[in-house]
Amino acid sequence: MPVTPGPFAGRTVSDLALDLRAGRVTAAELARLALEAAARLGPALNAFVTVDAEGALEAARTADRELAEGADRGPLHGIPVGVKDLIMVAGLPATMGSRHFAGYVPDTDAACVTRLREAGAVIVGKTTTHEFAYGPTGDRSANGPSRNPWDPERMSGGSSGGSGAAVAAGIVPLALGTDTGGSVRIPAALCGVAGFKPAYGAIRADGVFPLSVTLDHVGVLAGRAEDCLLAYACLADERPAQDGGEVRTAWLDPAGLTPCDPRVAALARVAAGAPDVVELPEGVGARLRETYTVIQSCETAAVHAERLAGAPGLFDPEVLERLRVAAEVPGWRYVRAMEERRRLGGVVAELFDGGHDVLALPALPLTAPRLQGREVVLDGGTVAVRAALLALTSPWNVLGLPALTVPAGLVDGLPAGLQLVCRPGSEHLLFQAAEKAGRPGPR
Repeated sequence: MPVTPGPFAGRTVSDLALDLRAGRVTAAELARLALEAAARLGPALNAFVTVDAEGALEAARTADRELAEGADRGPLHGIPVGVKDLIMVAGLPATMGSRHFAGYVPDTDAACVTRLREAGAVIVGKTTTHEFAYGPTGDRSANGPSRNPWDPERMSGGSSGGSGAAVAAGIVPLALGTDTGGSVRIPAALCGVAGFKPAYGAIRADGVFPLSVTLDHVGVLAGRAEDCLLAYACLADERPAQDGGEVRTAWLDPAGLTPCDPRVAALARVAAGAPDVVELPEGVGARLRETYTVIQSCETAAVHAERLAGAPGLFDPEVLERLRVAAEVPGWRYVRAMEERRRLGGVVAELFDGGHDVLALPALPLTAPRLQGREVVLDGGTVAVRAALLALTSPWNVLGLPALTVPAGLVDGLPAGLQLVCRPGSEHLLFQAAEKAGRPGPR
């Protein structure tokens, strides 16, 4: 990794929690380490929009005092955390990556931030987002592009790119993101960390600026899957189930969704260790893409209608063009897409009904593209970067299914990811499958 990693690279939340309770470190010391790393790596990665040194140190001192008094809030107590700049944190600017919200400071926390505080987490600051989360590349923001720690001239992914970069670089061990078509899992895969999108609605989205209200999910990024599970247990309304016994995993052939770099697919398949292979019925991949595009377009256009009419010049030009195209999608197509969504849910359910708990596939069909790149060659053909980044992640947003991305290895020195998908209520099986997944070496 060209960027010298920060203090939390390779450290799990569980390890840090043990050190805190054994007195080997204090929450204040952890907060200072995170703040120092954010300052050192900030210019190279642009991972943070706002760093709250005063608030982080105050929260850390409170965490230390509580532990000393015997009040233990759980595994996140005293742990430094980054929060995507689309999620409201009282008293901190929330720009949504846009000039439209320059100077805006919310006075209440998002529901997920309230849960973080209740768990004793220490919020270090707000991480960079693609403008209004409307893009998977992470390089269109009023704050500038977030950059990949493996190569700062490449994308960190989006829209939770700052969170992915901050965790991968070891600035913080944990960060919140949002995921509408892959915006947690895409930066996780491109930056070589774990990213988890739970079932739709499992983590409340109150206080999160919307992109597409029926596709939006709050998710979490961490160095390892086990830390995503710890955070999820603190953030969700219902605690996840425990060990469910043997996990039956099937490999889902990505060819039904997108062209794929064969080296990336090979790494993911080895990591999955799944003997069975299943395929989407012919045409289902195209139907999923179309359904996702129509739903997101209509819902996003509704969110931004007034800004689009009243102050279009404040948008990034690429985001503005996408919004104008989205606004042209007629309402009747939205109604039909919602009906199609229900039908597609039944089709995919049959893959699980065949005796499989988890579907495994590459997280992405490629490694990190260069910043501002908009086309890439995959399997002998030219593909739009945005379409490629979303192709393997967005279907699970359409269907509201839990999905977890974990590192699978390196291709030409850049991370590739494995994605695991399950039915709602079976999230624990994803983490069991991730624990069993192999870790092949670089290629």
